[in-house]
Amino acid sequence: MLRRRNNGLSVYDPFRDLDRFERNFFADPFDFFGDSGAADFKADITDEGDHYMVQADLPGFAKDDIHIDINGNTLTLSAERHSEHEDKDKHGKYIRCERSYGSYSRSFDISNINADDIKAKYKNGVLTLTLPKKELKAPEGKRLEIE
Repeated sequence: MLRRRNNGLSVYDPFRDLDRFERNFFADPFDFFGDSGAADFKADITDEGDHYMVQADLPGFAKDDIHIDINGNTLTLSAERHSEHEDKDKHGKYIRCERSYGSYSRSFDISNINADDIKAKYKNGVLTLTLPKKELKAPEGKRLEIE
């Protein structure tokens, strides 16, 4: 089966989307779904030794429109921006409206994070989260008796 693309013909691969999902899912265990496009925002994650730092670009959002929720081992950042022209004058003064509005969300696995000590700061359109790592205990040594 052939599918036409702008750059010519290509062979249809029914597993292409599944392969892409697997690559994104396993590429970064800290990020659940990788880059999903318009419904999310960009974030940088750095390992600072005893903690991770997440810096998420959220320009134009009011601090009150940003929410950080923890449910089990999942931290979800969400933000919502409302259009200034939604209810008033949609077809009036606007010649072109290109800024995006709506809900944005990202989820992160925090199973190796001390969730009680997470700190958040929002300044100049950048949300910064400090995620302290859980202390990993070395396995205790023991001797097994032979029966």
